[in-house]
Amino acid sequence: MIQSYAGIKNKLVSFISSKVKEAGAKGAVIGLSGGIDSTLTAYLAAEALGHEKVLGVLMPEKGITSQGDIDDALEVVKLLGIGHRVVEISEVLRSFLSVIPDFDASALAVNGNLKARTRMCILYYHANLMSRMVVGTGNKTELLLGYFTKYGDGGVDLEPIGCLYKTQVRGLARYMGVPARIIDKTPTAGLWQGQTDEGELGVTYDIADMILYKLIDEKQDISEVKKVFSPEQVDRLVGLMHANEHKRMPPQSCDL
Repeated sequence: MIQSYAGIKNKLVSFISSKVKEAGAKGAVIGLSGGIDSTLTAYLAAEALGHEKVLGVLMPEKGITSQGDIDDALEVVKLLGIGHRVVEISEVLRSFLSVIPDFDASALAVNGNLKARTRMCILYYHANLMSRMVVGTGNKTELLLGYFTKYGDGGVDLEPIGCLYKTQVRGLARYMGVPARIIDKTPTAGLWQGQTDEGELGVTYDIADMILYKLIDEKQDISEVKKVFSPEQVDRLVGLMHANEHKRMPPQSCDL
């Protein structure tokens, strides 16, 4: 995974610029969470398109989204000079409670997906209104493991950092001058109180990236990887990749 971060940055900036131009779009819309992935994506998009063509949309949930994350997202807006909107999603989520008779507020994972899909709708509203593209913030680790919501944060037009493992995201973020507090904070999707990415995955990103790199990039056999890493962790990640393969594929139709 050793590559020049200058080279990686240039490729990603060129990718964003060319894809937006090919689509005839007027810019980019990005969901800003205050986390490293969305921040790095915003930095890349601002360099690729110009700050005036990037809109960052903050979509906090009252009582769940920390003030620190909101402040960090607003700091990114200020540092980059990009436009922004703040859309608080609590009222939208409450509307589901009022119209779905058997709405289960205790189903954390199900409702987490609902929040992600609500945010996707808000991003596309702004993108359609402004003739822009929704630029996603998913990294390679998340995409391989299916750690995203189908038609939620996975519902985007581009995934520029989808070629970077989480550890590479951190390295490129440091290279591009992303604030250290954003790089070093505990990764979380902010879907419920106490939720963390690594807690749900059952393995740290550092370990996950090394295992995935050997399996995917070096194409090592699972049995060989288990000689180096915990067999339980390897099985956990392989299981996630297989179980979530449908998320990485377009909807299937029957062949007649």
